[in-house]
Amino acid sequence: MPLLPLLAHDADRLAALARYDALEPGVDLGLHDITELAARVFGASIAGVSFIDRDRLVFKDAVGSDLDTLSREGSFCAHMLGKESALVVLDASADPRFAGNPHVAGARHIRFYAGAPLRTPEGHIIGTLCVLDTEPRSAFTDADAANLAALAGIIMDRLEVRRLDLARTIGQSRFRNIAATSPDAIVIADQHGRINFWNPGAEAMFGFTASEAEGQGLDLIVPHGGRGMHEARVMHAAQGGSTKLVGRKVELVALHKDGHTFPIELSLSMWAEGPNSAFGSIMRDLTERRAAEERLFHMAHFDHLTGLSNRAALLNRTSALVTEDTPFALLMLDLDLFKDVNDTLGHSAGDAVLKTVAGRLLDCVGALDMVARLGGDEFAILLPRDNPRAHATEIASCLTGRIAAPIVLDGRDVHVSASVGIAVFPGDADNAEDLLSAADLALYQAKAEGRHCQRFYAPALRSAAVHRRAFEGELREALEQGQFRVHYQPQVRLADGALLGAEALLRWQHPQRGLLSPDAFLPALEAGALAHDVGLWVLDTACRQAALWRAVAPDFVVSVNLFTAQFRDGSLTEQVLAALARHALPATALELEVTENVILREDQTMLAPLRALRAQGVRVALDDFGTGYASLSVLKRYPITRIKIDRSFIQDILKDEADAAVVTAMIFLASKLGIDVVAEGVESRAQHAFLADCGCAVGQGYFYGRPMPVAAFDALLFQPIRAA
Repeated sequence: MPLLPLLAHDADRLAALARYDALEPGVDLGLHDITELAARVFGASIAGVSFIDRDRLVFKDAVGSDLDTLSREGSFCAHMLGKESALVVLDASADPRFAGNPHVAGARHIRFYAGAPLRTPEGHIIGTLCVLDTEPRSAFTDADAANLAALAGIIMDRLEVRRLDLARTIGQSRFRNIAATSPDAIVIADQHGRINFWNPGAEAMFGFTASEAEGQGLDLIVPHGGRGMHEARVMHAAQGGSTKLVGRKVELVALHKDGHTFPIELSLSMWAEGPNSAFGSIMRDLTERRAAEERLFHMAHFDHLTGLSNRAALLNRTSALVTEDTPFALLMLDLDLFKDVNDTLGHSAGDAVLKTVAGRLLDCVGALDMVARLGGDEFAILLPRDNPRAHATEIASCLTGRIAAPIVLDGRDVHVSASVGIAVFPGDADNAEDLLSAADLALYQAKAEGRHCQRFYAPALRSAAVHRRAFEGELREALEQGQFRVHYQPQVRLADGALLGAEALLRWQHPQRGLLSPDAFLPALEAGALAHDVGLWVLDTACRQAALWRAVAPDFVVSVNLFTAQFRDGSLTEQVLAALARHALPATALELEVTENVILREDQTMLAPLRALRAQGVRVALDDFGTGYASLSVLKRYPITRIKIDRSFIQDILKDEADAAVVTAMIFLASKLGIDVVAEGVESRAQHAFLADCGCAVGQGYFYGRPMPVAAFDALLFQPIRAA
């Protein structure tokens, strides 16, 4: 690690540092509350105040570490010298200045560092307020840097009061000289409370010039309602009595010349000048500090979007109730269909929905209850009651009912619903984290059982969660050991029963449970980390098989479903074209199927690859059409070549006039837009005939054939499947 040069004015800087008397062991600077707040606000495992001495770095009030004294040359903080703003290192292992640092490469494994300078009124940097973590960060915003600097400013405020207190003990004459240059308000008064010294800092803080203030009583800066008590205290102290204000820092309200009041921090001292007493006070305007503290407190405890409490505040309150042994219910609430709102209406509309939901949640609870937003569309409600299960049931019903009511955005009704999981103390767990986990497991169960409902935690749910995690391991093993299979379901021309192509459908040949359909494993696969890799495997397998079948049926087209995960790394276009080239399959022989929710995402990571592939000749089908929130305009604006009418519309087409009307309208509209139609879920000759009469060209369903392995599908290539 390169050595840091000594600054030209390091002697002046070290002299400034010495005036704060902060380096000796055992000195209590009273900064621990600020370092704890810094660690919490920035989510850092370590926070501390460092002072940069000649050849060492001295840590004070560190949180999350036993750091005490380090070599100056081996420290991050020493790099702050000469800088005007914060020093931020997002990943120390990738930064040539720090990669060789023993605290980076060694046992501590420090990766992230952010430090704000502790700058004296004269401009000397005597140390830093720093936050560190063992994990690298992707960003540390300008707002983060400003908040860290605000905390560093609060630290310097306290250190400056300490310096002046030290200086005051040296002697009164020297005190006056120092006070004349101090940015703080420093005022000296005689035994009668008459002001005889008023420094420039006092002029700036209170608005009175020295000539206006000197000779006046101290009640000049005391609000009218407190003047009588103030005068009595001064007289009592001057006559030899004790006062609680002397020798302590207290926060009071002061009066400005223009009549407004503001908070100050006061340090009051008293000494004898001959037979008389004198008073000296150091005062600091707390207005900006209070605003910064309130802002930082709000950041640490409240959600910025909804104004609700955040996860940290919820866990603190939950832990307190557990410690007090107070019965309560903890509800976890997740919005159903919220993703569709973001996908179709945009994130601004999604934020508006979250704010409305937050207000409705508050409407259902009492003054002693807590509502928190945990992130995204997930909320938590804490209900301390003597009969928590019964009360939780009542409140959950209120929550789900209120949230289900339409939300009006720009004249449009938006509908969401809520699923609720409930854990109860005592009974379900004995600490805050486990109770939150129990409520989350109950929420998972509620969503699995159809959403828009409430479920209580039961121990069996945790066993099921353990099983799910094990299942995810089985999925990885299935990919690595070649247990996945692709079956093919025929797509047939209705007019003559000719086989036109097939949809490639994933199956799992489980070593113990046999052949599994997608319902048994697809939700877990889509939610995990393997969806991208499995999707590529299905694409490659289907392209290879389609190339073989096209030797017999030159116009054969294979349809492949895409996982959302395949869009995320931006390489879908290249991967699809590579698969086509690898198997010498023309682009027109491949159809990619996407659901409405994917096609409606308003970002280029979704739309750009679909448009690029369509330009190359690859077909794009909109699967499960009619079941989501897509408007008909998507058929015109997006690169769709075919819609697949969902089976839910087909199954009752012969007895439900509404389904028949919807299907007929879909087929008519698609024909006018030049878009092909496939009817899914055709299971009878009567459905086949009805669809053919409506002008639907292609059908898919059990009437023509179930999904089948390659060997069974081979036989279909040489015969019509069903006559019209």
